[in-house]
Amino acid sequence: MYCFSRIYAFAAACVLLSACGSGSSDGSVGERCCYPDASLAEILSPSADNQYDVHIDEAPDSGCERLKLRPIGHLRPLFNDSNYLHLAAAQALGIRPIAGFADAWNTTRPLMQVRSCADFYVDDLRHSYPYLVPEAAALLHDIGAAFNDSLEARGGGSYRMKVTSLLRTPYTVRSLRRVNRNAVGESTHFYGTTFDISYSRFICDSITVGRTFEDLKNLLGEVLLDFKKQGRCYVKMERRQACFHITARPPTK
Repeated sequence: MYCFSRIYAFAAACVLLSACGSGSSDGSVGERCCYPDASLAEILSPSADNQYDVHIDEAPDSGCERLKLRPIGHLRPLFNDSNYLHLAAAQALGIRPIAGFADAWNTTRPLMQVRSCADFYVDDLRHSYPYLVPEAAALLHDIGAAFNDSLEARGGGSYRMKVTSLLRTPYTVRSLRRVNRNAVGESTHFYGTTFDISYSRFICDSITVGRTFEDLKNLLGEVLLDFKKQGRCYVKMERRQACFHITARPPTK
């Protein structure tokens, strides 16, 4: 079952942000709101009782069993879809970018909250919010399920993908550019169609069969290539952020 909820918590948080001024001086998303010790990031965070947020702190880095991988070649040339393709798909499928609380209350398309679940783990988000349009949310779940199924078919291992970024707003991109100058002003993350999955870190839930992160990265590459060939997404392998930048594509007619 998809781990979703409606956008109302997001809209309410935007109202608080609008009422409380510009906030912190460190450039983080966690601006101080009118509630003592509350922040926009805390208001939007999934509840603490989500069992799927729990994982072990360290993955084994020795004695790992190697995965049998399908040879697909070097990943970077395979996943180099241009920003123009990502942006065109995002604008066709996604919401109008959320520039203020009014936009949050009146999104042009539904937004679904995305939480850690059996398919993937949502990282602590400092520059984005855990929301996607339904098609992108379904794509993320399908990728996570396919990754888990592929891992199980190759001998197992208790690992999940780590999602590192989802919906952004013009404000979060401005704050992100203070720490990452490569963050673009016209971001596909504005549209709720785009998410990032780390290829350098994976969540380990228990030590069953140890796998190297390099093998897990290449297994994830196999899965993403299948979805890309199906025409469901564009993928760009980001070097600096060590992630796959993935945008859902509109359904073909």
